[in-house]
Amino acid sequence: MIIDAHVHVWDLTRGGYDWPDSSVPQLHRNLSLDDIGPTLDERGIDGVVLVQSADTAVDTLNMLDQAVRHNRVRGVVGWANLGANPDAFATAFDELRVNRMIVGLRNLMHVKGVRGWILGEHQRENVAAVAIAGLPLDVVTSTHDELSDVVALLEATPNLRVVVDHLGKPPIGGTDGARREWRALLTDIAGDPMSTAKLSGLSAAAGPLDAWTSEQVAPFIDDALELFGPDRLLFGGDWPVVLLAGGYARAWSAVTGALAALDDAERAAVLGGTAARVYGL
Repeated sequence: MIIDAHVHVWDLTRGGYDWPDSSVPQLHRNLSLDDIGPTLDERGIDGVVLVQSADTAVDTLNMLDQAVRHNRVRGVVGWANLGANPDAFATAFDELRVNRMIVGLRNLMHVKGVRGWILGEHQRENVAAVAIAGLPLDVVTSTHDELSDVVALLEATPNLRVVVDHLGKPPIGGTDGARREWRALLTDIAGDPMSTAKLSGLSAAAGPLDAWTSEQVAPFIDDALELFGPDRLLFGGDWPVVLLAGGYARAWSAVTGALAALDDAERAAVLGGTAARVYGL
């Protein structure tokens, strides 16, 4: 079974989305699973995990509505405010995870405007509650150096099941020194056996998002395979954001091409087995 573990949908008419805005007309419209269905069919992708796009309850409700309408949705990574008072968070979190489709939690920690937001007092207490519940926490960064916050979070939170989105935004097209910095941070994260990472959102680190080649991406995937192994990596298409980065077909080809040297069982893990296990699909 092939699973895309990172797909977004949004309904702008329901409100609550700061992005996409009119500056990205390609994405500034309602997008549902119907819009990507043919693309998934072409590649034999059986299931998807929908991942939050906004720090709002309405975004999670929209994903759950899509899950009701589409059997292809195997799980939803939803939102509850990790920055809230722990009592308020506990109430919202308990209400959220009653729904069997909720398989993970994510906050847009990279757009808070405050470096280290995820390490705040309330956040650390609430993340500990997520760890106790056994629910995976997706973490998203805008630059690779922000992975240091994830390292600190893992050190402070025993038994936290972290899923690093987009490989922590590696410096594709950047310097050798930047790659070494990224790899060192990812090595620290991979040292926690409960951590996993997504081969998703692998766009250029500077300039236009589509300014990358498969040859530039492949070494970063090789690093991830070395550090995590196939059993701790998940494929994600990052649709529809991937439309800004060259398109789904181009991203799919880059990732699957980089996996060509793996055996059948290893490829099956990255392309679906790991997602099924990590998210309990």
